[in-house]
Amino acid sequence: MLIEGSSALVVGGTGGLGEATVRRLHAAGARVVVADLADDKGKALQEELGVRYVRADATDEESLASAVEVASQEGEFRAAVDCHGGPAHGGRLVGRDGAPLDLAGFRSTVDVYLTGVFNVMRLAAAAIARTAPAGEDGERGVIVTTSSIAAYEGQIGQLPYAAAKGGVSAMTLVAARDLSPLGIRVVSIAPGTVLTPAYGKAADQLEAYWGPQVPHPRRMGRPEEFAALVQHLCENGYLNGEVVRLDGALRFPPK
Repeated sequence: MLIEGSSALVVGGTGGLGEATVRRLHAAGARVVVADLADDKGKALQEELGVRYVRADATDEESLASAVEVASQEGEFRAAVDCHGGPAHGGRLVGRDGAPLDLAGFRSTVDVYLTGVFNVMRLAAAAIARTAPAGEDGERGVIVTTSSIAAYEGQIGQLPYAAAKGGVSAMTLVAARDLSPLGIRVVSIAPGTVLTPAYGKAADQLEAYWGPQVPHPRRMGRPEEFAALVQHLCENGYLNGEVVRLDGALRFPPK
C-alpha cells in the first residue's frame, strides 16, 4: 500500500503509541486524521504537523463515524490504525475476601478494549471499501489493531484485559477473511511492555523492573518501534490476518 498521499486514521492518536504512529505516517506522506478525546494534545498535534484532529470515542458509533468521514474526505482513505486505550478493571477471579470479580468492571474493560476495536474495524472497513483498488493486487487498504501479549500470557489479576485483548487477536484472521473480497487487509500488533509518556515519574521504576526481564534488547519497548511496525504493516501487502508480537521475546510471568 502506498502511504504517501493516502488518508490514514489513527484512533487513540494522542497517546504514546498513537502519537508516535501519527508522526511516522505523517513523515511518510500520509494525510493523517487523529481521533481521540484528549483535545489539548490533539489540537497541539494539529497545529504542529498540520494533521486533522477529531474528537471521537472508539466505543461511540456517532463520534467515530464522524472521524471516519473526515478521513474519507481527506483523500484516498487506505489505512486505519487503532491504538486507543482507557480504564481497565482488574483483580483475581475470586478475591482474598471470597468475593467474585466485579461483573460491571469486566464489561466496561471489554467494552473499551474489544468492542471499541470492533467498532473501529467495522466503520473503517466500510469506508475503505469505497476507495478505489490500487496496484497489481487490487488492494484498497489496511486496518491495524492493537492486541497485547497479555492475550497469550495474561497475568494474575488481568483477566478482563486479557480477555479483551484475546478477543482482538481472535478477530484478526476472521476479519481478514471477511474483508478479503474487498481487498482490505487486517493485521494486529501485540506489544509487550512499552515505555510511554503516560507513565510519567514511574518510568524509571518500570524500566528497572521490566527491562531485565526482556531477553533482548534488555529494555522496555519504545513507541517509535510500534510506529515503525505500523508503517511496515501498511506497506507490506502480503502481511494479512496475522498478529505480530513486538516484545523482545518477553513472556509475561504469572505476576
